[in-house]
Amino acid sequence: MKKIFILAMALFVTGVAQAQSTDKFIRLGVKAGANFSNIIKDDGNNNFETDYLTGYHAGVTLDIKLLENLALTPELLYSTKGYKLTSNFGEFTQRTHFIELPILASIRLGGGLNVVAGPQVSFLLQTDNKFENGFSTVQQQIVEDESSRFKNSLVGGVIGFRYDFNSQFGINGRYAIDFQKNNENGSTTTPEYKNQVFQVGLGVKF
Repeated sequence: MKKIFILAMALFVTGVAQAQSTDKFIRLGVKAGANFSNIIKDDGNNNFETDYLTGYHAGVTLDIKLLENLALTPELLYSTKGYKLTSNFGEFTQRTHFIELPILASIRLGGGLNVVAGPQVSFLLQTDNKFENGFSTVQQQIVEDESSRFKNSLVGGVIGFRYDFNSQFGINGRYAIDFQKNNENGSTTTPEYKNQVFQVGLGVKF
């Protein structure tokens, strides 16, 4: 997983370097915003209900113009996901931290409105578990390189929109889902699921 992540970083840094020397067809940008994440439970011991968890994302983007209304827009993001679970015993929160590499196509429909879609690879960095029962709080932090509970890299897909107010500023919204399960053997402590997240944010291009 580390080799794949290093390769992804190298490719993105190469693209950033090219963007800085090109004034029209390739543009560098930054973006940040909120995540509203939950899980889609699969087979296994998953007989419980979950709620959405609020998190965030931030990172850098490239805008590579291919045609007049078509661009390739790879991104490199830090993103948090997870879910909440409330029971008679208290509230359990699991927050997962990812480095994500979406490779998106951006199609301009008219004006500043663009549709974006494409695959993404997510690299799991860390999992934070928190349980509160009103009397005490128990927290657990797991660095995923030291654990085999979850898959360390996941392939997923993204679909959404971007609205450019002008050549520099824009807003975006999207839905992302993992195509792969986080593990193969679910339990009440480590459920078998796929991540899903709704994202809204702001972007700036240079």
